[in-house]
Amino acid sequence: MPFKPLNTITVAFMLAFTFLILFFSGFLEFPSVVNSIQPISQTASSETKSEPDPFTDLISAFRKWDSQVGCALFKEKHKALLPIQSNGSSSLQDHVLECRELKMEHVSVLVKGWTWIPDNLDDLYSCRCGLSCLWTKSSVLADRPDALLFETTTPPLQRRAGDPLRVYMDLEAGRKRSGVEDLFISYHAKDDVQSTYAGALFHNGRNYHVSSLKNNDTLVYWSSSRCLPQRNWLAKRLLSLLPHHSFGKCLNNVGGANMALSFYPKCANDASVIPKWWDHLHCAMSHYKFVLAIENTMTESYVTEKLFYALDSGAVPIYFGAPNVWDFVPPHSIIDGSKFSSLEELASYIKALANDPVAYAEYHAWRRCGVLGNYGKTRATSLDTLPCRLCEAVSRKGGRNARAY
Repeated sequence: MPFKPLNTITVAFMLAFTFLILFFSGFLEFPSVVNSIQPISQTASSETKSEPDPFTDLISAFRKWDSQVGCALFKEKHKALLPIQSNGSSSLQDHVLECRELKMEHVSVLVKGWTWIPDNLDDLYSCRCGLSCLWTKSSVLADRPDALLFETTTPPLQRRAGDPLRVYMDLEAGRKRSGVEDLFISYHAKDDVQSTYAGALFHNGRNYHVSSLKNNDTLVYWSSSRCLPQRNWLAKRLLSLLPHHSFGKCLNNVGGANMALSFYPKCANDASVIPKWWDHLHCAMSHYKFVLAIENTMTESYVTEKLFYALDSGAVPIYFGAPNVWDFVPPHSIIDGSKFSSLEELASYIKALANDPVAYAEYHAWRRCGVLGNYGKTRATSLDTLPCRLCEAVSRKGGRNARAY
């Protein structure tokens, strides 16, 4: 007797029923969505860890990173920082100026006594809300200043009505007030006016040749001529685990101080001028994959030029210092030494990174992809912008017309 053909609905129902039985019995298994998508950092490292690649050409490392990771994934990973280019940290001042707060249209600041502030900061600035600001070391140009800035000397003990405001600046780790100032400038956001070390004024007169070729036999650059016991002890322990060049007076292993130009002649600025060690600092750093940066004092918000020099040179900083350093730097731009359980673990990580062009290139992605995080605000509160920000503070107080106490 011939079988009757089954209709389509009956066949579909039987197949679906069989499928469900097999699935719940464990014969069929679907991959988890969570397990099938790797984080960016794992994606990059998994493709290169199996075969170490001791690269020397930074540009070729960038090309590998572009093909395996790319800016789109990096931006996705750090997308929370993109809209405002900041993580909203309280470590940096962000004063929203209301124009009605200003009591003066023009402010002059006279810098008194010796100071390390570069002379080329002297200028007439056009600031927010139409405020003009004269910053000068000349008592001729500012014969009737609205504020006097002191750094290495103490302001006058008393200020009479009609006298200029007294401004005192201390960018050292201790940030001690003079006790008689009307406005206080330091590196910390809690003080009246903040000035970070991230500005371009620290770059005056320097050779900014940046090498695209990185040393692979000697991984770390280190230079220090102020041999503080704690810093020397830490540097000596870490550098004993890594191939390095030490160019300063402390732990020198290159045959003497000021040897950088012997290693890298292209870093010379002007053959007719006797070079100073800082003239070729960035250029020399650029030949190394890593720069060791250890602060004199490890305290909150004290992030100095030691770190920013390394960032500017195209090296990856190995940093020991401020516990809140990530509030000041771009995302995934430095190696925070305090996050490792031991110096041996840190040294192993550095060695592995030096042989992984994709993972190393990701430490430069912030610059290439424009993901700055809080670094944009760090630059905006640097010495470069101090004249306008101080003049705004003086104007808010009324300058010479401010109440005398």
